[in-house]
Amino acid sequence: MRNWFETPLGQAKLDELQAAAETRVEKAKKSAVDRNRYNLRSYYAAKSTRFTDGWQSQESSADSELVNDLRVLRGRSRALCRDSSYAKRARSLCVANIIGTGIGMQAQVETTRGEKNARVNDEIEERWWDWGVADSCHVGGRLTFTNMEQQAVGQVFEAGEVFFRKHYVPFGNSRIPFALELIESERVADDYQVIGPIAPNSVMRMGIELDKFYRPIAYWFRERHRNDVRWLGEPDRLFRVPANEIIHVSVLNRWPQTRGEPWMHTAMRRMNDMDAYVEAEVIKARGHAMRMGVIETPEGTESLGTAQPDGNVEMEMEAGEVFKLNPGETWKDSISTSPNPQLDPFMRYLCREMAVGVGISYASVSGDYSQSNYSSSRLSLLDDRDLWRVLQTWFIEQFRQKVHNEWLRQAVLSRAIESIRVEEYGADQAKFEAVRFRPRGWGWVDPTKEVQAFKDAVRSNFMTLQDVLAMSGADVEEVLEQRAEEVELTKSLGLVSDADPGQVSQTGQEQKPEASDDAKPADGEESTEPDGEAPQEPAARRPLHLITRK
Repeated sequence: MRNWFETPLGQAKLDELQAAAETRVEKAKKSAVDRNRYNLRSYYAAKSTRFTDGWQSQESSADSELVNDLRVLRGRSRALCRDSSYAKRARSLCVANIIGTGIGMQAQVETTRGEKNARVNDEIEERWWDWGVADSCHVGGRLTFTNMEQQAVGQVFEAGEVFFRKHYVPFGNSRIPFALELIESERVADDYQVIGPIAPNSVMRMGIELDKFYRPIAYWFRERHRNDVRWLGEPDRLFRVPANEIIHVSVLNRWPQTRGEPWMHTAMRRMNDMDAYVEAEVIKARGHAMRMGVIETPEGTESLGTAQPDGNVEMEMEAGEVFKLNPGETWKDSISTSPNPQLDPFMRYLCREMAVGVGISYASVSGDYSQSNYSSSRLSLLDDRDLWRVLQTWFIEQFRQKVHNEWLRQAVLSRAIESIRVEEYGADQAKFEAVRFRPRGWGWVDPTKEVQAFKDAVRSNFMTLQDVLAMSGADVEEVLEQRAEEVELTKSLGLVSDADPGQVSQTGQEQKPEASDDAKPADGEESTEPDGEAPQEPAARRPLHLITRK
């Protein structure tokens, strides 16, 4: 009997099985080629190897990362600003460069002809400065408006955010029913959770009610700080404030992000390491500074020390003393390796990493200019100033513009600004809200070269005078008005200066007074000056380079 596979039907089945096996092999080969091609085209940073086992790669939202860590980050950041010299220095630099002595304000209300309305603008500015004193603008009566600006930047640096509540009642002697309350981020009830929406299409996240577009609806605050001084058994009460009464100042790195994160969050670990390492080096140096030694006494040799009840032999030594050892005794001194010669370069490395995390140049945050020359110092200074200008714009948009608009509204409605009628303001609010904010500027790095460069740029119409003055935080109108007053004052006092516009020609060259007839040589008379030298002008008629009295 023949084998079934030798029959035509069996042979066909064998051919079918062989074709299927060949197909599977081809598919496996093609799959391997595709995998290799895919692996070759993948990102190197996305490869998983034994060297990346501890590298976290899960996806998460900004709020999911902050909800569990915000309180710890905030507490550690405040501790560093309180105890770490570098953190305190970085905070001070941010406040000094973003706010300085305050952000100036200049009203820009125009008439129907497009000209500046001096009467309205002057009154707005006067009422603003009157309101900016501590007794009027702050509900606690302790902070001026400039102080609140400085506090705001400092709080954002430390805690990542700060809140201001608007109160519509007059404080002090102010006629304007408007004042601000500064609220630290710890007072937000971030641990208060509600199961289900409080209102339709709303959600509660870390103490803030949000709609479906993540727009704040309301804020939940504690009446007092979580860890404030309180009596035993005093309850922790919460209250709800509508979002239109709160100004939330923070830097958002991702959207949607409900709460702000401390600016130092990437550098905090390194700052803590620096403090711990320096403390260990100091303890080590102190130990080595207390010099110690051991006297080795052979068996049967009398020791210089005094026998103790426990059988040990000890000897007291004072600074400057030298003992003669007994025969056979040897002195074994302790070897001091402090201070560590590698401490300085290692600390500079750590400080550079910390400075990059904070966003400030190493030279600025450390105060160490020994590692840089003029060019590198100037480059880092210019980079810092670019960052400060970005942050100044952020602060104006987040805080100053909102406060100004609300303050102006209350000032007009309360008739504190008499030159603006309520009907005119209601018809065109944007017209009266026009304002120019003047954040602080900085002096020139190389005044001799930069002043000449800006002078040429203004004359060539590459820049305006306002552009140049804005770099130092000045305003062109105020500078020109003050300059005109100075010129008139010098003329009224009979003073002459080479800075007087009348002493400079249209070409920019200094005009020299003509010499008197007595100083000119007569006809046929030779000059008494040496050959090749121009006649000297009389001292009394030379242009003055210092302000002197005629």
